[in-house]
Amino acid sequence: MKNGFPNIRHMRVFIEAARKGSVSAAAEHCHLSQPAATQAIARLESDVGAPLLFRRRQRFSLTNCGAAFERRAAAALKHLRDGARAATRAGGKTSPRRPVPAFDLSVTAAQLRNLIAIANTGSFTVAARALGLSQPTVHRTARSLEALSGVPFFAARPSGVMLTPAADAFVLGAKLAQSEIRQGLEEITRELGEDKGTFVLGSLPLARTAIVPQAVHAMVSSTEGVQVRVIDGRYAELLRSLREGDLDCLIGALRHPAPADDVEQEFLFRDALAIVAHPGHPLARQRNLELEDALAYPWIAPPRETPAGQYLFETLRIHERKQTPVRVVSSSMATLRGILSEGNYISVVSRHQISVDERLGMIATLDIPLAGHFRDIGLTYRKDWRPTETQAQFIAHLHHFSKLPSLNRSK
Repeated sequence: MKNGFPNIRHMRVFIEAARKGSVSAAAEHCHLSQPAATQAIARLESDVGAPLLFRRRQRFSLTNCGAAFERRAAAALKHLRDGARAATRAGGKTSPRRPVPAFDLSVTAAQLRNLIAIANTGSFTVAARALGLSQPTVHRTARSLEALSGVPFFAARPSGVMLTPAADAFVLGAKLAQSEIRQGLEEITRELGEDKGTFVLGSLPLARTAIVPQAVHAMVSSTEGVQVRVIDGRYAELLRSLREGDLDCLIGALRHPAPADDVEQEFLFRDALAIVAHPGHPLARQRNLELEDALAYPWIAPPRETPAGQYLFETLRIHERKQTPVRVVSSSMATLRGILSEGNYISVVSRHQISVDERLGMIATLDIPLAGHFRDIGLTYRKDWRPTETQAQFIAHLHHFSKLPSLNRSK
């Protein structure tokens, strides 16, 4: 099975057979002959690598693998249906008097794979290379999906192709469907005793120092074949990937209020900010300092849209001084560490984020009291996300290591 999508029609036949307990009834519902329906289910079983149905007296019942996959397949088809309806609305093709039928009933796996590749690359040519297909094949398949939808999906631009709002709406449904199918296949491998599950975690800088490495090590040490993928990035980029199903979960500073209606946040612990410098800085060994003492030195500021940056600019209002001490803006710990070692620079950063550097004597926390500098750290999920048992195990590790006592964390 290529790139996460089995034959969509085969999935529909399987779901109907599971719900009705009859291949004949499923065939009638899907407008197929009974032999064609039987063959569709057999091919799906071949694709997923496990039997999904077995005959019990006069009815068909789900195997354990079938029960796991039926739930995921049904959710995937719902995402496609919702995406198709949203695309139709975005394309202006609906009206109270004459609603347009959702085109998800006729979409193919090849069309979905092509659309996602084009959305990810912004180019028919680059998408073709990623899929191992010719450019004309990808272009033809994409245009056939556009014709099927009845609304424009693609607009040319100098550097490639741009998706219309209608296409964006359907891509969201396609990606969420792809994520559900991936989880269903992973549940099948676990049921077969060959756990090859994955967890795709979006990590903001704070959690990369200790929580994520410890949780990843615990997961790898306690399982066989499970892979954890950690994706670094800026919050806005990671949030979009989460909402589109490319990430399973996001760990980092929580936003208040929640950033979108389709996500939910889970509190892990409360972290504190600190004013920091290199251990050789003139202020590093002094006590009872005030913020004014640090403002005489050049500062490395986190970006304003980050929680630490918001504190620096909105609470300390460092930019309103007659001459701002901010000389460098960066969210990179590697950059921060390197610049601090070059001179008498100052910065504000999460205590947890520098815990390892502080323990190794690479960064020093200055004795400057701060007010209102706590922030909530936690996990962000899609509201309809249902973790597999393997994914739930990794979530438990994240919870465990976020609760460990630390001299560098304020509760």
